[in-house]
Amino acid sequence: MLLIECGLVLIAVIVAFTFPEAGSHWFRTLEPGFAKLARRRGLAVVVVGIAALFLRAAVLPIEPIPQPAVHDDFSYLLMADTFAHGRVTNPTHLMWVHFESVTVIHKPTYCSVFYPAQGLFLALGQAIAGHPFWGVWLSVGLMCAAICWMLQGWLPSVWALLGGLLAVIRLGVFSYWTNSYFGGAVAAAGGALVLGALPRIKRHQRVGDALLMGLGLALLANSRPFEGLFFSLPIGLALLIWVLRKNGQALRQSLRRVMLPLGLVLAVTACCMLYYFWRTTGSPFRPPYFVNLETYFVDPGFPWLPVKPVPKYHHQVIQNLYLGWALSQYQFARLHPIFAAVIKVDMIWFFFFGPLLTLPFLILSLVLPYGMSYKDLRPKTRFLLLVCCVSLLGLLLPAYANAHYAAPLTAEMYALIMIALQRIRHWRWYRKPTGLAIVRAVPLIAVALLLLRVALPIFHLEVLNGSIPETWGSPWNQLVERARIQAQLEGHPGQHLALVHYSPQHDPKEGWVNNSADIDDSKVIWAHDMGQAENEELIRYFKKRQVWLVEPDEFPARVSPYPLNPPSQPTAGENTASPGGH
Repeated sequence: MLLIECGLVLIAVIVAFTFPEAGSHWFRTLEPGFAKLARRRGLAVVVVGIAALFLRAAVLPIEPIPQPAVHDDFSYLLMADTFAHGRVTNPTHLMWVHFESVTVIHKPTYCSVFYPAQGLFLALGQAIAGHPFWGVWLSVGLMCAAICWMLQGWLPSVWALLGGLLAVIRLGVFSYWTNSYFGGAVAAAGGALVLGALPRIKRHQRVGDALLMGLGLALLANSRPFEGLFFSLPIGLALLIWVLRKNGQALRQSLRRVMLPLGLVLAVTACCMLYYFWRTTGSPFRPPYFVNLETYFVDPGFPWLPVKPVPKYHHQVIQNLYLGWALSQYQFARLHPIFAAVIKVDMIWFFFFGPLLTLPFLILSLVLPYGMSYKDLRPKTRFLLLVCCVSLLGLLLPAYANAHYAAPLTAEMYALIMIALQRIRHWRWYRKPTGLAIVRAVPLIAVALLLLRVALPIFHLEVLNGSIPETWGSPWNQLVERARIQAQLEGHPGQHLALVHYSPQHDPKEGWVNNSADIDDSKVIWAHDMGQAENEELIRYFKKRQVWLVEPDEFPARVSPYPLNPPSQPTAGENTASPGGH
């Protein structure tokens, strides 16, 4: 897909410089209707949201409801199941050691380590439509609509609609945000609401816009709080400066219509978060994520901090993750900080921009006059770049990152893309409308790539799961074998206990041992194979369940009745190098 995208972009550039009038009649036929829809701003936002929902639902035959794969998926699904059953958290299970997972805490309560915004959407999908995926689906539609709404606050309506539809194509159908359970749509929607409310507040001082900004900040605080903080700082500072420049009646009006409702939303959000932390960890100032860090992590998260003491691990597979993959990420960032930063920027570029959405900036470099400086940019553009730079700083500080860590920046990225397209639209090369041809080519290629991505599975052409570099069209890994065994056991009568036996080569990032909120009432319970003596303790506890041995590293993964003399499972601490001295 990436090579095809590069090829289409190259063809578009050649055509724009040689035959810029190609297809002009067709575009002139469509553009008035597009502009008419864009001027109906509320309708345009609704159309963008519905388009995202419709397109993702339409491709279900070729891109079905995803199966969870990594620990983050299962952690959010646990949170959704907990919320859907009307609980904030779950009591610690008597046999909790057998069920330990990477992104779940079992003490002081049994819950996900993550902040609750994503889980609330998944719970909504589970409670209303019967499956958490529909919560993901809804969040993506809201994200695309929020991006369009944000762009309307910063750009003319036509460019806002175009940006919203490009977000639908690039993020709303085949990206891993739409096809996993830990995606980035909720944080992206929060960022769009915060940034979109700022110019509206300055122009109109409406209570509704202040409430929407507060809602956006609440979503950021409960999805990507670290990155959301860096994103929100320049926006909050800009709002504060704007308010403090007022005096008299104007100041009182701003305080009453903007700061008061915004403050109320933030106060309610803070109270809800403190309550959630208190219920899950016993302290209103200790999030579950911090409990997870204290319990399992050796690397401190930031490359300039020293390694922490090695905790006691009960399972070799969990120890392999924290002393293997996670520690190696920290060590790499510590030893090669510049290279690590380049990798992060490269990852963000491939996912959000790629060749197609980089094209406007490349052409812009030809359009802008020689010697132009930052001060020559419009104030709005300068501010957006400032927010981008501050947010990027926050992304570069930790030892590792993923594309969804940059989710709060999503709407702003599309704003910068639209500003570039708007600037090059009237550019002429030797009196030919080359800039207009480039602007028209961008959405045309986006639609072509979407249709091509739809066609690939129809014609049985493979799209590699988890492909690198990770682009908008790359499917996320799915733990299909676990789902197959889960369905197989659920098809048997009675209740079942699946003991998972790993080989030394097992990828510890896979989430085989994960369970629902109510472990005892689950049809299938997943547990670690801890050796015959410890297994017998668990089997006696679940004496009415049929016991199975699952070997995920066989090909295909194998499930069989639990043997009288099971294979030995290594205990944590065996054959593992100490992190000391790094």
